[in-house]
Amino acid sequence: MPKSHARKKALANIKDLYGVKHTDAIALLESDDCEDLCDLLNTYADVNTYREAVAVLEARRNDPLNQVMCEDCGWVGGMACPECAKGCGCEYDCPGWRHEEARAATGDWDEDDDPYACECGAGGRDNPYGDCFCDEEDEEEDERVAVNA
Repeated sequence: MPKSHARKKALANIKDLYGVKHTDAIALLESDDCEDLCDLLNTYADVNTYREAVAVLEARRNDPLNQVMCEDCGWVGGMACPECAKGCGCEYDCPGWRHEEARAATGDWDEDDDPYACECGAGGRDNPYGDCFCDEEDEEEDERVAVNA
């Protein structure tokens, strides 16, 4: 297939898929950010032209909440944890809600790691209103030790 025919076909596909004019399709096809721009055109109903998509993409890239705050873990400013000193995903022992969300999103979540649950399982996700009997068991054991002594 000749190069010009393939280009015409690609331009026609872009125009059909995203409902843009011919000049916008050319700009999209020649752009280095074609995939990101096409995703914006496909996702948002109010982004209808190449110029609008570029403006949204630039605004996203310049937003401080989207700036990488830690090169090691890749967390951005919008993910910062207010509950730990470092504030990023490198702090594995932080029980903060941001870290819990990140562990769940990345699949690094262990169902047994429930910071709110007791050893017996009461108060956790499976049984949030369950009664904890750990203290009563400790008291009974103390009574048995006292009687046997």
